[in-house]
Amino acid sequence: MEGSHIQSLSWTPWHHRLHQRLLASPDLLPQGKTLLLAVSGGQDSMALLGLLRDLTHLHHWTLALWHGDHRWHQDSSKIAADLNQWCHGHGLPLQIEAAPDDLSHTEADARDWRYGCLAQLANASGADAVTGHTASDRAETLLQQLSRGCDLAGLGSLRAVRLLDANAPKGAQLRRPLLGFTRQETAKICRALQLPVWDDPGNQSSDFARNRIRHEVMPVLQELYPGCSLRLAATANRMAQHSDATQELSQLALQGLKDGCKVRRRELGRLSTAARRVILRAWILQEGATPPAAKILEQLSGRLKIGEPAGRVDLRNGWHLTWRDAFVELTHTPIDQKPCTQKHNET
Repeated sequence: MEGSHIQSLSWTPWHHRLHQRLLASPDLLPQGKTLLLAVSGGQDSMALLGLLRDLTHLHHWTLALWHGDHRWHQDSSKIAADLNQWCHGHGLPLQIEAAPDDLSHTEADARDWRYGCLAQLANASGADAVTGHTASDRAETLLQQLSRGCDLAGLGSLRAVRLLDANAPKGAQLRRPLLGFTRQETAKICRALQLPVWDDPGNQSSDFARNRIRHEVMPVLQELYPGCSLRLAATANRMAQHSDATQELSQLALQGLKDGCKVRRRELGRLSTAARRVILRAWILQEGATPPAAKILEQLSGRLKIGEPAGRVDLRNGWHLTWRDAFVELTHTPIDQKPCTQKHNET
């Protein structure tokens, strides 16, 4: 479905800004790509829809629209129906999917359900999923991650582009082209383009941690430090870039430390605790295992230094880390799997 048939009333500064960003970063939304837009009906997703609809004739995308009805409140089906009617009236066919009855009322489960649906549809059609996340969302996520406690990689959440399903390395991408816009700007975009907005009552509920950050914490920070959403989002982006660079450098370091399926402990032990921690995490990821929490990695790093006794730690999903005088070894217990996956050069 081509979105170039319906154009907005005018070319706005927001069109220009997004268009220039796409020209400067063509990998963000590749030209000619089929894009599966997640449209909730809220202001961010409607601003996304309006801008991409109007830029399609310049970037030659094919747009497809998907709406997930969580069925968490009595008006959700009406929102889905009204949104569907508006989209079809503007030549924008919308696919609606209702959540199963047993979907729990948690942010994490709702997110997993949405992304699972998007991954299935995107992979089946050769599309990439696109969401309307903004700099405001990224700032809120950064504060939430800091408050809960996470490693540096976790502070770079809400990347502009990432795999939609981490278990499908050749599958669809998840793309977020509005990370350079704030929520205040998406509201202005909707007004300028005369786009309707359907407010989800769940977005006001104080039962969800993100809503409290959004409605109670961020307004105070914005009053104290106007424009802080964009600066916090920029910090998250720098953390993501730092994480990527650290991962690449760790892969280079591993090449000099590995001996087949093992890592030479003496050379690893001469490094600082922080360096050992970073390399250990990169190695665990490289072999296809899930790294432990940052605190556990810190403890492991200390136990691997020269002079510490031999030991073993059981990781998740049947993985084990064992160290002796000369080597550190990562093994997997299932009979049908080899102890070493030999994925040495992935980054």
